[in-house]
Amino acid sequence: MSHMILAKTRDLMKNSRTYRKNYSSQDAVEADEESEQEKEPAEKAKTKPEKRKMVTEKSPKAKKKKNNDQKGCITPQKKEIEDEQSTKPQKKRKRKKKTITDVLATSEPKPGDAADLQDLITRYYSDKRSVIELEELKLQNSCFLSSNDLTHTLSSYLKQVCPKWAKIQKQHSEKSSVVILIVCSSALRTIELLKQLTAFKGEARAVKLFAKHIKIEEQVKLLQKGITHIGVGTPGRISALIDKEGLSLQALRYLVVDWNWRDQKLRRMVDIPEIKLDFLKLLENEVLAACKEDKVKIGLF
Repeated sequence: MSHMILAKTRDLMKNSRTYRKNYSSQDAVEADEESEQEKEPAEKAKTKPEKRKMVTEKSPKAKKKKNNDQKGCITPQKKEIEDEQSTKPQKKRKRKKKTITDVLATSEPKPGDAADLQDLITRYYSDKRSVIELEELKLQNSCFLSSNDLTHTLSSYLKQVCPKWAKIQKQHSEKSSVVILIVCSSALRTIELLKQLTAFKGEARAVKLFAKHIKIEEQVKLLQKGITHIGVGTPGRISALIDKEGLSLQALRYLVVDWNWRDQKLRRMVDIPEIKLDFLKLLENEVLAACKEDKVKIGLF
């Protein structure tokens, strides 16, 4: 009997041990399952930033969409502004006025004549004089010499219009006066014309009448010293000498205007405003009356 009891107790002990092992293994399994369940939310938590990253990567597209939406809002405004601008009257571009140089560069030079001088006088004084006074300023064709046809030098032209120069030269005896007065635009042109006179003047005395580097008092003394036959100069200085009584036009017979010559800008003497003004004053104050009395002839060189 005792052996039987011992055997049963042993069996019970074995069964309790196996039960405990099974129970502990079940607990371990449950613990493992709980740990795995706890790990899964952690992993999910870890994966969430990745999803956020994906969202952040997609965000540029969203921005682009927003930008496109904004552009869509802006473009109608731009269109409205463009429509307003199109409806506004556009300013016409001002065309550049052609200068004398531009016009003359594309045209052939034409020799001046008496009609050109008459037209110049009429146009300048049209708004400054009455109708009666304008009529008094007009000259007859008999007051003019033949004009240069652009084939002459100054000497050859003067020989044509003044064939009796040798006799006239000898008869001239008045001081401070000249027989031929040549009007040009500048000091340099005056010197050029004096050089061209060599073949014509012979023993006659010619003087330069311009303001550059020469005092008016010196020119007055020069004219008073001896008999001068030909004067070449600018209209401004010639008028000043007449006002100072340094130059007299009592002996004057020929007024030659350097009409056709042009400077580097292709301007004639009468195309330069200040020269034109001085020239017209000289004509009105001193020359036109003598022309009507048939004392002076005008030639366009």
